[in-house]
Parts: sequence; C-alpha cells; structure tokens
Amino acid sequence: MTNVAPGVCAIKAEFIIQRPDNCNNVQESKTSLKRKLDGENNYEEEKIKHEEPFLKNKKRGQNKARPKTFKDEIQNKPCPSILDVSTSDEEKKCQYTNCKYIHNALDYLNIKPQDIGEKCRLFDIRGRCPRGIACRFGSCHITPEGFNIIDNSKIKEWKDDTKNTLQSSLQIQLQKKKYDFSLAESIVKSFIKNTQKIDSTNDNKKDNSGTITDEDLIKLNSREKKKIDWRDKLYLSPLTTVGNLPFRRICKDFGVDITCGEMALCEPLIKGLKQEWALVKRHECEDLFGAQICGSNAYIITKVAQLLQENAELDFLDLNLGCPIDLIYKKGGGCGMMHRLPGLEASIKSASKLLDIPFTAKIRTGVYQDKKIAHTIIPKMFEWGVSLVTLHGRSREARYTRSADWEYIENCAKAVAPHPVFGNGDILSYEDYVQKRQIAPSTQGVMVGRGALIKPWIFTEIKEQKIWDISSKERFEIIKKFTNYGLEHWGSDTQGIENTRRFLLEWLSFLYRYVPVGLLERPPQKINERPPTYVGRDDLETIMASSNCSDWIKISEMFLGPVPDGFVFLPKHKANSY
Repeated sequence: MTNVAPGVCAIKAEFIIQRPDNCNNVQESKTSLKRKLDGENNYEEEKIKHEEPFLKNKKRGQNKARPKTFKDEIQNKPCPSILDVSTSDEEKKCQYTNCKYIHNALDYLNIKPQDIGEKCRLFDIRGRCPRGIACRFGSCHITPEGFNIIDNSKIKEWKDDTKNTLQSSLQIQLQKKKYDFSLAESIVKSFIKNTQKIDSTNDNKKDNSGTITDEDLIKLNSREKKKIDWRDKLYLSPLTTVGNLPFRRICKDFGVDITCGEMALCEPLIKGLKQEWALVKRHECEDLFGAQICGSNAYIITKVAQLLQENAELDFLDLNLGCPIDLIYKKGGGCGMMHRLPGLEASIKSASKLLDIPFTAKIRTGVYQDKKIAHTIIPKMFEWGVSLVTLHGRSREARYTRSADWEYIENCAKAVAPHPVFGNGDILSYEDYVQKRQIAPSTQGVMVGRGALIKPWIFTEIKEQKIWDISSKERFEIIKKFTNYGLEHWGSDTQGIENTRRFLLEWLSFLYRYVPVGLLERPPQKINERPPTYVGRDDLETIMASSNCSDWIKISEMFLGPVPDGFVFLPKHKANSY
C-alpha cells in the first residue's frame, strides 16, 4: 500500500499520473486522451485563454462579478405573438408598436441556429412544445410554414408536474404593494407590544399578573399544525445555485426523503421577483418538500411565511440561520441572526404562530470558530416554536477549512431531546453516515450537502448499506437525465439550453471530485481528501475526473450541442476546501 500525505486521497499506483520525468504508459494514455478531446490544441493554453480575462483583480474566496455565460440578442428572438402558433387561425398581431422581436416565423427560421437533436422531450411528454418555433429540437413539431404541431391525445394525458409557480395576478399584487399582509403585521405588532408590557412590568417590579399568555395574542383559526415524522429521514441540504429543481429530481431518483428549495431572500419574494419565486418551485415527485427563506427581521419573515402559506404547496418552511455570505451576514440575516436573539425570537414566535405547517431552522455552531453558541440558542428555538433544527457542525468563520464537529452536534441534540435535531457535515459514504450516527446517536436524521453534489447516489448507498462502484456509463446516464430534466424546467429554446448548460457546469464543478471506488486503495473516499492527478479505467471516466472548465464544457456539448459564440463559464462555488 502506498504511503500518502495527510489530506491526500490514496489511489492505486497504476492510475496515478507521474511527473514528466517519469513518463510511463499511464502518462501516454492521458496525453492520448487530451489529443482526442482537444485535437492538437495545447491543453493548458486553452485553460488560460478561457479563464484569464476573468481572473484579473479577482477578489479572494469567491468568483465575484462573474460574466453571464450567455446572452441572446433581442433582435434574434421570435416575438411571443408568433412563438407557439399551431394554425393560421391562431395568428395574432403584436400589440407593442416598438417591439424589437422578429414578427415573421419564416424570417426567424431562416436565421435560427441549427437544431441540436431531432427529438423534442417537451413535445413527447406534453404533446405541445411551449417553446414553439424557438425549440432547438423542433424539427419534429415545426412545419415548413412555421406552425407548431400539437398532439391532442398527449395534451389530454399530461398534467402540470411543477407547483408553486408565480401567477401573474399575484405578481402584480406584490409589485403594486396591494397584497394584504394585515395578518402577519398584526401578529408581529401584538408580539412586540406584549413583550414591551412584560418588560415594563419587570422593570416596575410588579407581580406576575401582567404576564401575557398566548391567548392574549391575536387569535388565529383553530388549525392544528401539520405533523411530520422526521426520524431516520435523509434530508438534501438547500444548496444555493446547484440545489435546483432538476438536481433535486436526480436525488429523489436515488432515494432522498426530504428536499428543500434553494435559499430564497424574503425581500425579493415580497416584491414578486420571478427569479426568486423560481427557488420555491416544487416537482410532483418531491413528496416531502419545504422552502428555505432568509430575512433579517420579524416583519418580513412573518409576511413571507403568510405569503407562501397562502400561495404555495409546502410541507414545511425553513429559516436560514447559517448563511455565511458577507452580503447577508452584514444585513443581519443568516448567521447574523444568531447574535440578534430578540429579533430571532420575534421571528420564530410570529411565523410559527401564523403557519399551519412546521417551521424549521438550519443553524451553524456559531459565528466564530472558538466561540460555539448553538447549544445556547437551540433550546430557546424549540421553546419559541420551531419543529426541527438542523445543525451544521461548522462555524461561519471556519467555512469548509475544518471538519464538522459531530461531538458538538451530539451535545446539542442530547440537550433538547426528544425534540428533533438533524446533523449536517462531511458525509460522503454509507460508512460516514454510520460513523456520524454513532458519534451523535441523539440526532434523528442527517442532512447531506456537498456529498450529494459529488455523488447523488449516496442516498442509495445509505439505504442499501453498500459502497457502489458506479461505472462511467452509469454516471454519464445520470448527467443525461439531468439535462433532460433541465430542458423540461428551463425550456428547449436557446436560452433554456444555455440555462441548463450553466447549471450542469456548476454541478460538474462538484461531480469531478468523485473518485471511482475501483481506483481507491482504501475505500470509501473521504470528503476533504484531494486525489493526485489520475486517469480512469476508460476515457469517459478520465474526462469526468478533470478539474478543467474546458473539459466540463466538452461534457455539456455531448448533450446540449456546441456552446454559442462568446460563451464563458467560471464556477460560482470555489470553496477553499475540497
């Protein structure tokens, strides 16, 4: 067995690429593969050419101010009035006099980029492709005259499988500030008023007759809060950017029990911004689903709780108390609320009072590495009304530079038992799962984040209690399935394809970190161990192990066709830990 340095993943010697002065057949195999993928272009030159313009003056820690991967010019797009027309009888005139879109279907088809494939997944499933003549798989449903073919039998069979879409009527109400938030406002005002009464009573050293009970608060309908059995569930972490709906569908295919939307900011939700409402969309396969919100005061958090309860199908609502990003933290949200307990109390009591679904929270050990405070906050949170707390075993300061502290997670879970606490951090295999549950037996379940991004089949491994040496072909099919889910979700026109590509590339920036079981000297792989440069058991496995953005783009082109001119990509998540 090879001796390896701490933090380095032990890989069998025959797969490791040696230094140039020790070239062998493995190195030649690697070089041969690069030539296949890149032609005769220099591999490193291509990487530098792709990344250099965006790395100058880059701030440390994150890829900030990244350029958009793709932007389609408005004058090259068809007008919505001609986009999805099945017969000449459906043709309608554009109502905007200064519209810059193309208004003749044949003119658009003449300049439309070449189709990527001959089979449209949306048409096959729904019987009518909503992207119409703009579909990049449209040869099967677009007539030479520019009409969109429909299949009435499939239309009757199909039902919308995505819930919580922002309706235009609701958006207009929110944009015009016409939505009635009087219920949320009155609950928060009551809580603040009664708190002030209690403080005044205590200051004047009066007896307890002035104490305010729950009955003094505004009376709600006598609805019983929904009960959820959390025990031994596998919970997919709310993952910003990469935890999108198509990815959650992949995880559901592999057996995850609980899914949660990406963190949505309260303020944009109340303003009716579509891009923020997209984060609370739910697929029908997500049978236990919640939305995660992030706010900095009781008023906005309670308003969003009311808004989502009245307009979305959710099984629970989660409050983010762990986001470490400076922009959120400095405004008092995320980790910032851990040091603002009066505001946190008001938020939890008010929102949980209003909701008829469980109100949960995700929290870190604390803000600073040497000052863990979660054990002082979690008991109070259960008193205030949360139904579940998920504890990420790291501080804001540590980010991913240190291992998750599962002993501390156990101390916190034990202190509040039998209230449900989930542990989160450093689970990449069934062995990790068993080890963490042994360290923290008082936890009722686990949340998996990075581990699911690196290998979404981790949920199958845990449920079937095995190590899965998944083949490159099987992994290829998973990526293919993601692109199909992406086209269903973001659309099959050029913009939808490039959105799918962007989110696929973000995911590939984690997927490449997986080291196949058959290559390991000591399986299973550990989440914070970096492997030496290696080749796989076949060419596909090798390219999937590449850390080069250019190779990820090549993988995307296998499913989504060539990237458009001017396409650029840098991963959003550039963690300082593997």
